[in-house]
Amino acid sequence: MITLSRRALLASTLLPLGAALAPARAQSAPDFGKVAPPIFSALAKANDIPGLVVGITRKGEHEILAIGQTARTGGQPVDGDTLFELGSVSKTFIVALAALAAERGQLDLNAPLEKVAQRLTGTAFGALTPLDLATHATGGMPLQLPDSIRNEKELVEWLAAWKPAAPPATRRAYSNISIGVLGLVTATALGVSFPRAAQRDLFPLLGLNSTYIDVPEDAMARYAMGTTKDNKPARLTPGLLGPEAYGVKSTALDMLTFLDANMGVGTVEPDMARALARTHTGYFETKSYVQEMVWERYPWPVGRDRLLAGNSADMAMKPQPITRLDPPSPPAPASFINKTGSTNGFGSYVVMLPAEKLGIVVLANRNYPNEERVKAVYALVEGLRGA
Repeated sequence: MITLSRRALLASTLLPLGAALAPARAQSAPDFGKVAPPIFSALAKANDIPGLVVGITRKGEHEILAIGQTARTGGQPVDGDTLFELGSVSKTFIVALAALAAERGQLDLNAPLEKVAQRLTGTAFGALTPLDLATHATGGMPLQLPDSIRNEKELVEWLAAWKPAAPPATRRAYSNISIGVLGLVTATALGVSFPRAAQRDLFPLLGLNSTYIDVPEDAMARYAMGTTKDNKPARLTPGLLGPEAYGVKSTALDMLTFLDANMGVGTVEPDMARALARTHTGYFETKSYVQEMVWERYPWPVGRDRLLAGNSADMAMKPQPITRLDPPSPPAPASFINKTGSTNGFGSYVVMLPAEKLGIVVLANRNYPNEERVKAVYALVEGLRGA
């Protein structure tokens, strides 16, 4: 089943009193309802995805394409309010919270971690900063913690003994550990748990009404069931650093609102706006993109092959050369900014073209290859721009 819907940005959540909605797109603009269905119907079929929701925001106007069901068997039709696991797209919220804490003077992003964790004094990890964690500039930290690490005390002991594969500012490797620890450090600075800080403070500030770490009982009926590679039902299993690194669940409509806030569409509180802008400062250059705080920035226009290289498994899983930008690169409107995310049973992809105030979110209840997500979204962008 395929459904299309349209919704304007809600003035009550992001626009100040008396402000007007962003102007509608020109009548000559290519129609989402014609461009998107063939691309994403083919994507869902080719990757055996039970349910997929694609959303776009163009200057604050939201449109949704929904394909399929919330579960392989016994599900309901997906829509813009269906909850999906975001996987590593969750990290974009973690850095937003860290940047907000920095804006409020509660966290120094450039202070060594040993300043907030005495056990790490004199260690390689203690010499890193929150900003190093937010940009994967740790010198090659593993993707996941060893299975033997079961609590925060054992985590700190492991971090104290960890040795980088190379100097932190010369190589990068994607790591759930580094971003997870950033979540813990930020929560410590705020004096609350990370789930409480995110759900009580961050999500409401962003105008998000259906975004959770812990899905409440009254929202469980909207929570899609994931599908593993061998077609078994799956949802995220709680674990150490899970809430911080990959634990957010959200809807396509909420994610479009989040992308609007990142692109300066509508209004959020001034400190939140500054925090989001800080997350789009570029700190390192890789062979494919500029590394912001978790977000990955490409120049726009950009070729599809460069996007595929930047979102490849090698780029994420193997240490990569990086060059520190001095001074850091300010937010660049003429950019293609993206982030992928996956859990065992879900796959997500979010994209922004700030200069065009265009944002795209793709949520699915199956983990499928990043390159397929990139190809589909790139085709959508070309179609929407009349290329």
